[in-house]
Amino acid sequence: MNIEIIKVGNLKCNCYLLIKDNKILIIDPGDEGDKIIEKIGDREVVGIIITHHHYDHIGAVKDVVNKYNVLVYDRSNLEEGQNKIDEFIFDIIYTPGHKEDLITIYFEKEKMMFTGDFLFKDNIGRCDLVGSDINDMKKSIDKIKKYDKDIIVYPGHGVKTSLGYEIDNNVYFLDEDML
Repeated sequence: MNIEIIKVGNLKCNCYLLIKDNKILIIDPGDEGDKIIEKIGDREVVGIIITHHHYDHIGAVKDVVNKYNVLVYDRSNLEEGQNKIDEFIFDIIYTPGHKEDLITIYFEKEKMMFTGDFLFKDNIGRCDLVGSDINDMKKSIDKIKKYDKDIIVYPGHGVKTSLGYEIDNNVYFLDEDML
């Protein structure tokens, strides 16, 4: 599976195009629908996954749905555990804290996680917004620590990291009193 990243909107949300056999699964089309559609070109879009419903992650959903006539998936219609969209097989991990509907998308075979605004390089998502909860964030951090350290983490903003790096270096993983 290949990944193309498009930085969109004023908050530079990472919109991910996951590509397998010329089919695309989109994660977080946050803004600039024309830019996303141009990058996709004539490839087949099989679905859209939203990590959470903040405006910077969903701004271009309507444009992309109208262009490709595909379904949108999120916490409301993805069960925790294994899921499949076309040829894409992945696990959904409920990781609230930054927002109550936040999900992490984990591709076990490829050792990749898409964490939205739950986990960033050297940081976590804010817990002072509507729909956020510090106690949920603590539980989500404890849950994610149980996964393999060699997993590559693709966050909603910024650069990729590894789960091992975050477990060993992220102050919020090292000291829960920081929350």
